[in-house]
Amino acid sequence: MTGNSEWSTNGPTLRADARRNRDRILAAAKEMFAERGPDAPMEEIARRAGVGVGTLYRRFPDREALLRAVTVDNFNGVVSDGRTAAAEEPNAWLALCRFVRECVESRMGVALLPQSGRSSAIIRDDPHARDAHLAMVKMVQGLVNAAKDEGALRDDVEAGDVVVLLSLLLRPVYHPTPEVGMVAAARSVTVVLDGLRARSAVSPLPGRSLTGDDLTPREPRAMADEHPEYR
Repeated sequence: MTGNSEWSTNGPTLRADARRNRDRILAAAKEMFAERGPDAPMEEIARRAGVGVGTLYRRFPDREALLRAVTVDNFNGVVSDGRTAAAEEPNAWLALCRFVRECVESRMGVALLPQSGRSSAIIRDDPHARDAHLAMVKMVQGLVNAAKDEGALRDDVEAGDVVVLLSLLLRPVYHPTPEVGMVAAARSVTVVLDGLRARSAVSPLPGRSLTGDDLTPREPRAMADEHPEYR
């Protein structure tokens, strides 16, 4: 085989190095796309990955190729996380709750926003992305069916509902500080999960109540002085 892909190298050491570079680029791209959207500068992605811009473009010749790779990798990660949760949790409801929380904590936004035009085009046009997306939906449907069989999940909820709710939870929202963002995300997830329950049981919301003042920009030091739990 010839060419300059990560697989066409002259020995095992180079292949391993190429694979590590690819993994670093994908990890950096996920972070940058989550923070700044799909138009995040390629140069900054390379810098965060600790590789040269030339290395990035050798692995991924353009932005669309990188977006496709990130999308497939994210879908595969979501499927793996969901299967692990199903295997390790004592029941399907807890597995579904764990899956939702882990998706939000890891900010799997690129994978779970199929309603955006760019992501829809990737899923439609790239067979690898399409297969990975179908595997993700099938995995979520399995969690949903099992949770409904247990009587823990509302009968009128399907996999598509869960994916849409996740997409809404993963949309970027401005927060003055990372701490407020973390509290807001945890509380929002709890409200969503309680809405999915078959019964009217309500879980205590984590953290403190968020007021309108919490959404007002301020210096991080002032936030820590007002709320010692953030220190």
